[in-house]
Amino acid sequence: MFLVKLVPVMLVLSMLTLSPTGCKKAAPADVVAVPKSALVSSDLIGQYSADQLKSRYNGASSVFRVLIRYGIKVYRVVYTTTNTDGRTIRASGALIIPDTQSAVSLISQQHGTITDDNAAPSYYKTSSESYSFGSVFSSQGYIIAAPDYIGYGVSKDLPHPYEHRSSLATASLDMLRAAREFLEANRITGAKANWDGRLFLAGYSEGGYATMALQKKLEEDPDEFNLVASSCGAGAYHKSAFMREIINTKTSSASSITRLYVWVLLTYDRIYGLNRPMTYYFKEPYAARIATEGYRAEISVSLNETLTDSFKKAINDGTDTAFLNAVADNDIHDWQPRKPTRLYHGDADVTVSYINSANAYTAMKARGATNVALIPIRNANHATGLPAYILGTYGFFSEVQ
Repeated sequence: MFLVKLVPVMLVLSMLTLSPTGCKKAAPADVVAVPKSALVSSDLIGQYSADQLKSRYNGASSVFRVLIRYGIKVYRVVYTTTNTDGRTIRASGALIIPDTQSAVSLISQQHGTITDDNAAPSYYKTSSESYSFGSVFSSQGYIIAAPDYIGYGVSKDLPHPYEHRSSLATASLDMLRAAREFLEANRITGAKANWDGRLFLAGYSEGGYATMALQKKLEEDPDEFNLVASSCGAGAYHKSAFMREIINTKTSSASSITRLYVWVLLTYDRIYGLNRPMTYYFKEPYAARIATEGYRAEISVSLNETLTDSFKKAINDGTDTAFLNAVADNDIHDWQPRKPTRLYHGDADVTVSYINSANAYTAMKARGATNVALIPIRNANHATGLPAYILGTYGFFSEVQ
């Protein structure tokens, strides 16, 4: 879940101090409309007053009550996007709008790893980031666009392209296009959807990776959206280096972590047409389990202990070019962002290695990036780094208002 139950009071106080409604707004930017419509449908799935939002938070989470400023409306948006095989499909996401007539900015919020379809943003259930992160930020004065990604929501019958750069970026961008259509239509009809034309990006874990991929895609066509800033948290941006690390060194033996690495491998094997038997990658008994259960197989050992010696050798000596090329196609660390960018990462993260953010920062600076900052979260792992990321992101976005 994007927001953990125990969040330091400092987070609340800082968010109050840095509320975007107290900052100077830029003039609305002109955006270039794309000729092809992305929006298929939109349905209001919930409307919540400020008091109703406050009532969600009790006990340790009661500190969130003081953050609630506006009521919100939550819409489920269905739109068209492109699947990994090039087919046009329908995808979905949540759009959360604060109940204010003031001009507000838009945050595209890319969610982290989920294994349950019910946690997809468009269902707006308590397990979703749209319910937690999205609601609190929207109540503070932001429109939130939260894509489900392919494989969740209306596209749940399709396999999710886990950690696949191109499809995560495309599904997120098409969600933004659908959101823009919705907001423009509702502005014309007089509904309270007053977007100031400014766009921010945020995401943690898989969401951090998706955010980086989306940012690069947006910066390659800077005229379509007025991107202001991007906050990327604990993403696996340098896939090639991270892959070599986890196949050659001992990682966590927790099945919940090992299965994530297996999931990435299976995704690339499928999308890039490798279609190899599991015995090529994995020793027994792991190969049989994965062939039957996929990434959900319970494997409570370090990933490197499950892999065949021949596969590891082919990676290390560079002879498995097909797999190496598939991994390299998903590297997103080595480019020059021009918009203000922050990379947050716990330096004790054993799920997504800190080298991903460190290598991205080094590569970006080497290419001449002047608006990128690496923010190490000291002694934090993948879960405990989350509150600092949220606090930092809120402050960062408020500073660049």
